[in-house]
Amino acid sequence: MSAQGDQEDWTRHRQEVFEAKERALHAARQAEHEKATTMIREAITRFREAGIAPVPLRAKPYAGPGTIRTALEGWYLKKDRTLAVDTEGRYYVMRVDGGLRSRLQGATPEPRPAPLVVGRGARDGDSFDLPELLQMRLEDPVRP
Repeated sequence: MSAQGDQEDWTRHRQEVFEAKERALHAARQAEHEKATTMIREAITRFREAGIAPVPLRAKPYAGPGTIRTALEGWYLKKDRTLAVDTEGRYYVMRVDGGLRSRLQGATPEPRPAPLVVGRGARDGDSFDLPELLQMRLEDPVRP
């Protein structure tokens, strides 16, 4: 076999390994999201049973003061109101563009895949296991 053939085989093998790792990573993230979403939906049931009603959710701009109206209703997961879940169990990072249009018309944050560890990779004290965070909000909800 020629040197060029060896190079092509190596390149093809490397691409196949890369694609297999990408598929495995995507599957793991999807499984994590599904498990986390199940936990969130169970927590929502507990919130409702405890009389903790959903609240109108407001987003914070990436830069600048104040908050921005959204059409979402749900529960904040963190006291700083940067993370929330809606009444359907979708997970949100409550940050949006703070331009004039969104300040006047409101904004719609996009749901994100729910993690099992919230704030993974953050400073000490800024990451929480999802079940722990949901229990904290059951015991000490963020009120409007």
